[in-house]
Amino acid sequence: MRTIRVTGKGQIKVKPDMTRITITLEGMYPDYAETLKHSSEDTDSLKDVLAAFGFERTDLKTLSFNVDTEYESYKDHGAYKQRFIGYRFRHLLKVEFDSDNERLGKILFALGNCDLNPEFRISYTVKDPEAAKNELLGKAVKDAKEKAVVITAAAGVTLKDIQSIDYSWGEIEFEVSPMNRLMKACAPVVACADSSYDLDIEPDDIEIADTVTVVWEIS
Repeated sequence: MRTIRVTGKGQIKVKPDMTRITITLEGMYPDYAETLKHSSEDTDSLKDVLAAFGFERTDLKTLSFNVDTEYESYKDHGAYKQRFIGYRFRHLLKVEFDSDNERLGKILFALGNCDLNPEFRISYTVKDPEAAKNELLGKAVKDAKEKAVVITAAAGVTLKDIQSIDYSWGEIEFEVSPMNRLMKACAPVVACADSSYDLDIEPDDIEIADTVTVVWEIS
């Protein structure tokens, strides 16, 4: 059986409709158990901050968590040595919500003025990535078919049944980050109960692309 193998490419732009805040909590303590205790307490405090803006405690998701040993260098009789100074935890979390600049401004102000001193970053994603992936796959298959028709017509052969479709099913990242990481230092000195950052952010469309390889029988 004779076959033809053609790779098609799909490319689309998706308008982001979800806001993602990625938050980093860090701390260092001399005892391992104490480090874990403070990490848990800081996470609970962060959930308290977000609860004021309508989030459930389960809406805050952990992306990664690790505890590392910390050492410092010192000089002893002319020789440099290292000594243990404690355990440092780093907890990376995220929370997502329907894009709303007013709500975002209030959340960022609260994070910037809370006692946790977190680092946080804003990015944008899409609520229904599967729909976008399906559209992308459809465009890639259509592109492969159009190319196959041109090639077989030029070669004087007939395109018949599809024998196989090879799609990578790799992870596609639907995320755009128009703003850099923000720090607590951004917050103003004076705050009131309903304080907020005045934000006017319109993120650019997310461009994604992928390929699919289709094998047809030809005669």
